[in-house]
Amino acid sequence: MLIRRETAADVEAIHTVTEAAFAGNPGGEAWLVGELRADVGWIPALSLVAEADGAVVGHVVCTRGSVNGAPALGLGPLSVLPSHQRTGVGKALMHTVLGAADALDEPLVVLLGDPKYYSRFGFRLAGEYDITPPVPDWAPYFQVRTLSAYTPALSGGFRYAEPFDRL
Repeated sequence: MLIRRETAADVEAIHTVTEAAFAGNPGGEAWLVGELRADVGWIPALSLVAEADGAVVGHVVCTRGSVNGAPALGLGPLSVLPSHQRTGVGKALMHTVLGAADALDEPLVVLLGDPKYYSRFGFRLAGEYDITPPVPDWAPYFQVRTLSAYTPALSGGFRYAEPFDRL
């Protein structure tokens, strides 16, 4: 398996992977990736694919968000073809995107997801860092992974890239 940056040739495959990974929510996450790609919050260096045997089998993206107006990252969606789930693809994508974000001197990454799963990547509940989600009901699932450039002064309300507001 190879983890690499997305290219223009990957767009259709990423759409297919995302639709398959989120089959219970047709159009939602796949639509979101397309909208994020067209948004000013898109960061090409943080849109990564997992390739196996020459085919895209997974994708992850971080886009520009903010904490109380200061730059931060929102992670998601993370998508893996059902046939490749539980084989290490998602884990490899997560480790790679977090390393890339750290190398870009980003302070932190936030996501909405299962704390039992994402804690293995160093995510902790955002409330521990005095960072609040855009929707208060998300608090039990809203998590932060601090990176090397993080400082405790970074606190307050988190805002995702604009397309998340239209979900």
